[in-house]
Parts: sequence; structure tokens; C-alpha cells
Amino acid sequence: MAKLYFHYSTMNAGKSTLLLQASHNYRERGMETYLITAQFDNRAGEGMIGSRIGISEPADTFAPGEDMFAKIETRLDQGPVTCIFIDEAQFLSPDQVWQLARAVDDLRVPVMAYGLRVDFQGNLFPGSATLLALADEMREARTICHCGKKATMVVRQDSEGRVLTAGDQVQIGGNESYVSLCRKHWREATGDRAAKPSDDKTAFSQFHAPDRAC
Repeated sequence: MAKLYFHYSTMNAGKSTLLLQASHNYRERGMETYLITAQFDNRAGEGMIGSRIGISEPADTFAPGEDMFAKIETRLDQGPVTCIFIDEAQFLSPDQVWQLARAVDDLRVPVMAYGLRVDFQGNLFPGSATLLALADEMREARTICHCGKKATMVVRQDSEGRVLTAGDQVQIGGNESYVSLCRKHWREATGDRAAKPSDDKTAFSQFHAPDRAC
């Protein structure tokens, strides 16, 4: 039975690596996959899904407002596809997520969406919120904060390494812009006065940001 899957994470958890590995597993067994990523995210190159460990694959792209059901239906008309993989799924609109759900139900093709859960202000991306509501199965890709706890939040930094607490929700960037933290250290880094000083006395500015986000 086809299902809609949502693999969610914070930055630098390796979600693109997981996507590419899963697609490779299908293709290694002779099953065709269809890869899609956000049109405006060209960090790995135009129409490419790239991982910070250096692997990449060509992909189709989705644009804001594009009908995802029609896009998938057109691809299926060209030949069989065993599974559809979507990277940067947080950039989908709620309508596009519903279109993916329709593709799963009506076209009977599994869709695996990979994306961030929350933005740098701790708010759900609209696409991610809708995926959390509609997905048949959800799986978390994990990474860690500099303190060793699971990272569930992300901060945005300027070019001087200062933490930003305001700005547009969408800003493409990697290790120069974003750092994943646990909730406690996110609160401290963003100036939450209710946050207590870290037990490990590790200042936010003392650790180095991870490599480019996936």
C-alpha cells in the first residue's frame, strides 16, 4: 500500500544523505525513483540534491504554486516509478502537500518527503506542519547540539556569527548561516531570559558550526 512519509529533522542531520541512500537502494534493485527538490535551493547546483558528505544526484524541481499531483502524474505517464523522493519539503505549500497526499491515494505511488520541522524562530514551516498532519508515517533524522543532547532547534547567524532573531522565514544557507541546538541552548542563544546558564559553561560562540546543511 502506498504511503506518504515525512522524514523531518533540524539542520545538519543528514536528511539529504538519507534520501540519496534510500533512492540508491531502490535503483540498485532495478526499481526506478523520481527525485524532486525546491527550485530556488541551488546550493548543490541547479536541479541537484546534494549532501554535505559530497554525494549528489540530479533531480526535477518544484516551484511555488506548482501542482504536485499533475507533476507526478505526468512523470508516471512516461514510465513506472517505484517511489518518489522530495527534498527540502519544508518549502512545499499546504496545498502542495495535499496534492502529494492525493498522488499517494489516487496514483498509488509512495512519496517520501524530507524536510526541516521548524525555522530559526522555533515556528513550524507551513509545508512541514501540513506534512505532520497528513503523513501516514513520520520518522525523525537526528543530530546533536554542542552539549551532546539531541538538537531539535536551529539558530540563524549573520556573517559575524551573531544570532539573529528576526527576518524572513526562508533564507537559503548552510554552515555560514545556521547551527542546530537543543531547546535549552537555543533559548540561551536567542536571548530567552528564562533560560538558565549552561551547566557545562560552554558559550554559544565557542563552538564551531557544522558543515553545510543538507
